Amino acid sequence: MLSILQILLLILDIVWFVIIVQIIMSWLISFQVLNLRQPLVAQIWDGLNRLLEPIYAPIRRILPNTGGLDLAPLIVLVGIYALRIVIGNNLYSFT
Repeated sequence: MLSILQILLLILDIVWFVIIVQIIMSWLISFQVLNLRQPLVAQIWDGLNRLLEPIYAPIRRILPNTGGLDLAPLIVLVGIYALRIVIGNNLYSFT
């Protein structure tokens, strides 16, 4: 059981990293540091959006419309952090 929880923590860390990369990349695109007309940038951006959209879509349906501000990544990061706390506190009960 301990191994399953450690694998789950690893998956949560990877998702956390991917979300942070997408957030930073969206800022760089907004400030025109990165250009979506470059094929590599467009492929990475499209891949990140396809990967994270199934996670963001249910949250975006619940959240009110905030105009250009997308709060879904923030909610997901808070959820991942809360899940890590719950798993971390229960991790030692399985050892």
